[in-house]
Amino acid sequence: MSSLETVRTTSFGEAYAPTAVDRFGVWLWARQIRRYVSDFRNKRVGDFGCGFQASFTRTILDRVQCAVLADVSLASDLIRHPKVTPLFGPLPDVLASLDSASLDIVLCISVLEHLWDPLAAIQAFHRLLAPGGVCLLNVPSWRGKRFLEFSAFRLGWSPADEMNDHKNYYDVKDLWPLLVRGGFRPSEIRCFPPKFGLNTFAVCKHAAGRPVAGAISAD
Repeated sequence: MSSLETVRTTSFGEAYAPTAVDRFGVWLWARQIRRYVSDFRNKRVGDFGCGFQASFTRTILDRVQCAVLADVSLASDLIRHPKVTPLFGPLPDVLASLDSASLDIVLCISVLEHLWDPLAAIQAFHRLLAPGGVCLLNVPSWRGKRFLEFSAFRLGWSPADEMNDHKNYYDVKDLWPLLVRGGFRPSEIRCFPPKFGLNTFAVCKHAAGRPVAGAISAD
């Protein structure tokens, strides 16, 4: 890491209460998640960059088999939850301890834009995803950049520190090649701008029968 690259010391929502703009964004991507994963029963879920409260995963903890929550810090009740494996540290480094093909669902929501090496994170997600599993990603688009920065820097409706931590924005043409380089096949990827065009959403499946990234061959 160069001297210019900084590491976050707090999780999203740790040092402040989410604003109306934040809550609206959470509502939008939660709708997308539920559209593509209708049943979380007995699933092994990884929520990477989940935020201090892991607001979405909280809503499904009673149904999942287990949940890996990764961020800089987490609320104490989540750390103590019997279904939760907490991981603390920067992405993707903190994921190295997890076994390949150990998760059915990987969530990375509004996180890639904060990372210095998003490709390495996507490669880690692909490695962790079990055959038949799905990885869901949400990132702000370049159109969304204008809205987010106006909200944060001019109106004060959302935290300026979060916007100042952004490293990139992603339209479909930016995110799709990263997903392919990260290990997902084009036939396994659906990448699109949702209704308002302020973000880009990706649904990436790991086809059953494919070799698992990082797995050791029996040959």
